[in-house]
Amino acid sequence: MTGNMQKIRFFRSRIPTFACVPGCHDCCGPIKASSDEMARLPVKSDAEHDVAMENLSCPHLGEGGCQVYEDRPIICRLFGTTPKLACPNGMHPDAMIDTRIEAKIDQFFREVRHVLV
Repeated sequence: MTGNMQKIRFFRSRIPTFACVPGCHDCCGPIKASSDEMARLPVKSDAEHDVAMENLSCPHLGEGGCQVYEDRPIICRLFGTTPKLACPNGMHPDAMIDTRIEAKIDQFFREVRHVLV
């Protein structure tokens, strides 16, 4: 396992979870994710990416919701857990992300190559 994947696993384990509004996908727009995270997701065609961009959506969002929920990128996990990425419906965990972990994630984002999802 690469150093980046170890960091990703560490961050994922420390991002709090919460229940979203059923059927809401307001935070499932185009995002940037690390190359390491994208390598774990199913490859989508250029056409699927184009349609998602036209809809300001994610190519991994299906009719039933996120098709890669368990492997979704860190940025997706952060939505609603920090005031920087507030849920548009006001949902959030009982305790927001630890600011020290958030700072480490911010540093990670600055250090790794990201691609548009």
